[in-house]
Amino acid sequence: MPCSAGNPVTTRWPACTPAYLWHLSEDIWDSKGYRVLDGVEETLRRIADAGVILGLISGAMEGAARIKMEPGKLGRYFVFGAYGSDSPDRAEITRMAMAKAGRLHGRDLTRDEVYVVGDTPRDIEAAHTAHATGVGVASGHYTVEELSAARADHVLTALTEPFPQI
Repeated sequence: MPCSAGNPVTTRWPACTPAYLWHLSEDIWDSKGYRVLDGVEETLRRIADAGVILGLISGAMEGAARIKMEPGKLGRYFVFGAYGSDSPDRAEITRMAMAKAGRLHGRDLTRDEVYVVGDTPRDIEAAHTAHATGVGVASGHYTVEELSAARADHVLTALTEPFPQI
């Protein structure tokens, strides 16, 4: 059995991916706890309406990242993305997304044109390593103080706050 626990994860992962994604989708759609954070859809709509091309950066594999957005209908805002299935390194994932954004614009983008929004110090570190502006949102496990200590360029307490430069 390719998905059995007796096989090393590197051997079984490719064969198990379809089953994993199917179960993840079932779990998310059946979840009573699934919710979209306050302000997310309004912020995404406002940014998209301002003509900004939105990309998604996620440490999850692409299929899982997209599935997680389905119930909230958030995937419609993201034109491109880079994922954990592209690289295990967050900064590399961020650079990959920035390269895709640059191709869509027909040129390399500057640090001031690229905003990486995240809720962990690692997200801010990845933004800075990739030469992007890091926006911390204290919506999860990390506080405004912790995101500020990670040197976020901007820190929001929630996505209901005005987004920088939009």
